Amino acid sequence: MKTQSVVIPYKPRAVQQTIHTALESHRFCVLVTHRQLGKTVCAINHLLKKSIQTSRKYARYFYVAPFLKQAKMIAWDYLKRYSAPIPGVQVHETELCIKLPNGSRIWIAGADNPDALRGTYADGVVLDEYAQIKPDVFTEIIRPMLLSREGWAVFMGTPKGQNAFYELFNRAQKLAKRDPSGWWTGVFRADESGVITGEELAHIRQETPDLIFRQEYLCDFTASAENILIPIVDVLQSCSRSYTSGDLRGSAKILGVDPARFGDDRSVIFFRQGVKAFEPMVFKRLDNMTLAGHVARQIEQTRPDGVFIDAGCGGGVIDRLRQLGFTVTEIAFGATASQPGQYANKRAEMWGLMAQWIKTVGQLPPSADLKADLTQVAYDYDVAGRLRLESKEKIKARCGKSPDLADALALTFALPVAVRNGHGIEFARSEYEII
Repeated sequence: MKTQSVVIPYKPRAVQQTIHTALESHRFCVLVTHRQLGKTVCAINHLLKKSIQTSRKYARYFYVAPFLKQAKMIAWDYLKRYSAPIPGVQVHETELCIKLPNGSRIWIAGADNPDALRGTYADGVVLDEYAQIKPDVFTEIIRPMLLSREGWAVFMGTPKGQNAFYELFNRAQKLAKRDPSGWWTGVFRADESGVITGEELAHIRQETPDLIFRQEYLCDFTASAENILIPIVDVLQSCSRSYTSGDLRGSAKILGVDPARFGDDRSVIFFRQGVKAFEPMVFKRLDNMTLAGHVARQIEQTRPDGVFIDAGCGGGVIDRLRQLGFTVTEIAFGATASQPGQYANKRAEMWGLMAQWIKTVGQLPPSADLKADLTQVAYDYDVAGRLRLESKEKIKARCGKSPDLADALALTFALPVAVRNGHGIEFARSEYEII
């Protein structure tokens, strides 16, 4: 019997192809996207592909939106359009279901009547706009549907504050570290996806309230939170700045080094010269001696005026560099701040100075990991009215990872640094001053 080739009239954008690759290789995926990326089209075509390629008999797949009316409006036409070229496909309008020649079925459903799904099984489920779906719909109904067939699930949507979708995203990040082949998380912001032009995005930003823009287009779960030290809009503004080598002349060159605390943390070397921070060097599962070697090479290449290393986990790195004859300064994050009346400890002071630098003159590299690290740290004030940061332990418990890249950059603000001229004479001034 001859196999027949079927061409679905769908040409994925580059960002959609990235998503498809992840969906194909993971059982559970959490997808955070900006508006108009095309996630629903992407999901429908993923359902179609899986239903066509399956070798299982009577396979069942479901697309679930918060409300049945909403699901029908945004997904049913897409499902009919992209399945139309399949010979022998049957469309059941009243059931919002299509049946493929191999016996597979795809249903469009709403989470507003989840009991309609009870008692059946599923080979795969897409839950769209998950921020608007009650969490027990998955735990009590969808997850049991996946048991007998070991089915897969995709959770996708746009942030709506720090709700169940936010909690799922944080939990999924941790699960992806423990089981990278089973879980995947992806965040696709409008300024990075390439779907919306820069000019159009600028118009949208002017026409849209800040909170809505940050949630809907920058995928900012913390947009409505008032205790995030560095908002994503400040980070993006910093990334958009540009300085020449002439602008940096006369500014101190500084290295910040944050050695890994635990096995799954990252060791980071960050180089900054005045108003510009350069792309960081990031390492995983690196021993102290090897990291010290990388730092030594960076010192030789960049000739920094100051090298600051986290003393908490960098003792071995510090000792080795000093053995090699390099001058480095150890920084204890929990030590007393240089401005003790304003900051609860050294870590809060470094982050406070870094936040002001980002908001005023600093240029950040366009690193997605750095953006995530910078915008996940919350703050409050102690009884003395001093700025205090959320602990690294709490951040890791909440987000599944430590803000290692941001901490390394913060270390470049540990102390004022004098600039040396070509004759080794020091100019008596700090390389950067907050006004």
